[in-house]
Amino acid sequence: MITVKDKTFVPFIGADTIEQRVAELAAQISTDYEGKNPLFIGVLNGSFIFAADLFKKVVIPAQITFIKLASYSATESTGTVEEVLGLNIDIANRHIVIVEDIVDTGLTMTELLKTLKEYQPLSVAVATLLHKPEAAKKKVELKYVGFPIDNKFVVGYGLDYDGYGRNLPSIYILSE
Repeated sequence: MITVKDKTFVPFIGADTIEQRVAELAAQISTDYEGKNPLFIGVLNGSFIFAADLFKKVVIPAQITFIKLASYSATESTGTVEEVLGLNIDIANRHIVIVEDIVDTGLTMTELLKTLKEYQPLSVAVATLLHKPEAAKKKVELKYVGFPIDNKFVVGYGLDYDGYGRNLPSIYILSE
């Protein structure tokens, strides 16, 4: 059990389990994108640890960049997406792999996919560490999912509670 700010969290997904699943996802992506020179786009801030660990395990030529979007306040999705920092690389005629820490409502990802399509990439796939299917408000095709989880609030491994808890090597779930 740990405390982040004013909330108590209990262990949920251990660091070893995360590491093994990230390696499996990287192997699948490496196979799927062999010879395609994909561009990984990490969604900041939450995906930075997942994106780094995933990218280190990809064994094909690839590039990585980041975009920053915001749609959370404290423990709840705000339902709106604010683009904070845009792309600084041309994605036209590129195979894109979006790397996200968590997809829950689908609102952020829907807006990002719509925006990216305007730049005419060859393909766009989503890799997310966590997916909360029961929280979905928009249906999003997720090609690579680390762990489907219940609609509970989690921290650790890049995920935060008001900016805290990202540095935890494991994932913790809000205590009931």
